[in-house]
Amino acid sequence: MDSLKLQIVKSDRLYMKVAEQLKKLIDSDAIKPGERFPSERELAEKLGVSRPTIREAMIALELSGVIEIRTGSGIYVTDTKAKIQPELNDSGVGPFEILEIRYILEAEACALAAARITDEQIEELRQVVNEMEEEQKQADASEKADQKFHSIIAEACQNSAISSVVDWLWDLRNESTLSTAFLERIRDEGVHPSIDEHRKILQALEQRNPEKARTAMKLHIENATANAAAHFNK
Repeated sequence: MDSLKLQIVKSDRLYMKVAEQLKKLIDSDAIKPGERFPSERELAEKLGVSRPTIREAMIALELSGVIEIRTGSGIYVTDTKAKIQPELNDSGVGPFEILEIRYILEAEACALAAARITDEQIEELRQVVNEMEEEQKQADASEKADQKFHSIIAEACQNSAISSVVDWLWDLRNESTLSTAFLERIRDEGVHPSIDEHRKILQALEQRNPEKARTAMKLHIENATANAAAHFNK
């Protein structure tokens, strides 16, 4: 067995495989420094992957210095010859992957919470919305209140599995190199959690209206996804 030349098997995330393919195009000068990248839709069709996967590949390339995402203009190849950061293979869960699962899970959790939430938890949510308003006045807004808001709703489901999974998704986002770097970038561009959307979620919960709560949460996460996607100027 010692004579066999074997390599460690890696389970790279899909966006990393896409990023490696796109980097090969740059290295071979198929796309030259200073040139604009093809559209997100075109790349998704040619590679047979989703548009969120393309976005996450672009974030990985940007973190590596291979491309520059210019809001309002597009995505361009830089003069930098860099390697894809290896640590992203393990901890770089993409923000669009996380938003996608949050849309599925938290919308239903919010509907369930509307039927089970206590008066005390409603009051907690009111206080957290006030905290969110205060946080956004700070230059280095931490968004801890945003996470707390969603965590309270998960707890209001009175289902420990739901609460654990929602908290885990937020931890995943906060621990991800890819997600945190991208979120810092869009925050610098003035994109913040919508206070008004959180108020509408709270209102639906106050009314104990599951359908309204589900719709309010879906709209909130849809808008968060759209605002993040706008960064790529498709």
